[in-house]
Amino acid sequence: MSTVHISPYSGQWYPEAAAELEALLEQKYACSRARTGHSLPAGLGFVTPHAGPAYSGAVAAGVYRTLHQQRAERVVLLAFPHRGMLRGVATPDVRAIVTPLGEREIDRRFAGDFRALPEGRLCDHSFEIQLPFLQRSVPRAVVTPLYVGPLTAEERSHAAGVLAAAWQPGTVFVASSDFTHYGRDFDHLPFPSDRHTAQRLRDLDFQYIEAAGSLDACRFLDVLDRHQGTVCGSAPIALMLDVLRRLDRESIYPSVIDYQTSGEITGDFHHSVSYAALGFHSQTAFWLEADDCEALLNSAAETLRGLREGRARPLIAARGGSPALAAKRAAFVSLHRDEELLGCIGNLAGRCPLAEEIAGLTRSAAIDDPRFGPATSGAGPIDIEISLLTPFRRIYNPAEFCVGKHGGFLTLEHRSGLLLPQVAEGREWRAEDFIRALERKSNLWKGAAADPKAKLFVFEAQIFSRKNAVR
Repeated sequence: MSTVHISPYSGQWYPEAAAELEALLEQKYACSRARTGHSLPAGLGFVTPHAGPAYSGAVAAGVYRTLHQQRAERVVLLAFPHRGMLRGVATPDVRAIVTPLGEREIDRRFAGDFRALPEGRLCDHSFEIQLPFLQRSVPRAVVTPLYVGPLTAEERSHAAGVLAAAWQPGTVFVASSDFTHYGRDFDHLPFPSDRHTAQRLRDLDFQYIEAAGSLDACRFLDVLDRHQGTVCGSAPIALMLDVLRRLDRESIYPSVIDYQTSGEITGDFHHSVSYAALGFHSQTAFWLEADDCEALLNSAAETLRGLREGRARPLIAARGGSPALAAKRAAFVSLHRDEELLGCIGNLAGRCPLAEEIAGLTRSAAIDDPRFGPATSGAGPIDIEISLLTPFRRIYNPAEFCVGKHGGFLTLEHRSGLLLPQVAEGREWRAEDFIRALERKSNLWKGAAADPKAKLFVFEAQIFSRKNAVR
C-alpha cells in the first residue's frame, strides 16, 4: 500500500498554512481550558464534533486535550460519509493522509475484518477534520480510522465484537458526530425559532446524550427515531456504545465534557448545529490518589475546627494536592459522632473546584443541615466522611442495580432523591429494597421507579474518612 491522500479540507475548512492552523488550534485549546478547566478524566471512549475548527473546535478540543493528557497510544476513530453511500463498516485503503501539519500514517489493522475502500471515495470531514487535532494532541498515537454506515443490530454486534476483541490498554475509541441540526435548511423544525430555541435545543440534545450515556445502542437509536433526530453520526456512536458494553459496562460512566451550538456562536438560531464532547470513563478515572484524599480531609477538618473555635463561617481550602483537585465534581460530606449522624450535605454538580468545594460542604453539613442542630455545638470528637461521585448513568431496568456497588438517584414529577452506596451497608438489601428506600427518600409512592416517566440513575462513589478528625 503506497497511496497517500491529500486532504481536500485544507484551505477550505481550516487554514492551509501550517502556522495559521497551529495558531487556530491553540486558540481553541485555550478556549477549551477556560470553558472546562484543566483536569479531565481519562476515557475509554469519546464523542467529538466535526465542524470546522472555527465553529466546533473549542468543544472538540475538550476531547483532544483529554487524549493528550492520558497519552492515548491508539485512536480508533469511527466516522461516516455524509453522502450516505456506505452500508456497513469500511476501512480506508490508504497509507497516509496529508494535512498542513504534515503526513499522518494510517493504520489498517482491520482491513481483514471490514471492506477496504479508497479514501478518495470515502473522503469525509467526519474523519479528516479530526486529523489536525490528532496531530497536535497525540502525534505518536496510531490512528485507526473506520467509516461506519447504517448497520442492523446483528451487523453492529458483529463489528463491536471485532473492535472489543482488539482493545488493549492505551486504546481509545472516538465517534465523530455533531448533534441536532436545526432549521429549514436541515428540514428539521421540531419547535419554532424564538427566544426559547437555545434552551429547547439543549433539552433535546441532552435527551440524546442521556440515552447514549446508558451505553444502550438500541435505546439511543430509539430515542433518535422518536424525535426524528438529526444526530448525523448516530451509526458511529451506536457502534462505539456496543463496543464499550463489551469492555466493562457495569463500571463505565458518561460525562459531558463540553456542549455548545453554532447558534450561540453566531447569534442566529434560525440555523444551528449542536456540538457535544462526551466521555465514557471507567469509575477509577474519577478516583483520587491518597495524597489528594488527605488534602481534602485536612481541609474539612480545619474548616470544622474553625467552626468549633467560633470563627465566623470559616472556609479552609485544600492546600497542595494534584491538578485533580481543580476538577468540579459531585460530592457529599457526612459528619458523625460514633454511629450518630450529625449532618450530611452534598451537591450533584460541582459548583467550584474540589479544593474549595469540600470546605463549603463541610461547613454546610455542620450548621445548615435542617434535620440536625449545629454539629459543633456538642462535646466529643467528630468523624468526617467524604464521598466523591462518578457521573450518573441512566438505567432502564432495576435489575441492573447492584447493591453495595451503586448509589441511586431517582426523579419523577419534580421530585427527586439520592442515596449513597454506603446506605446499604449492614442491611441485607436486594436491589428492590434499595430502590424502595430511594422512592421514600424522593417522597414518592411504592413502585414509582417503574413509572414510564421516572428516571433512575446509578453512580459509584470513592469514600474516604477520618475518625476523630476534630476533638
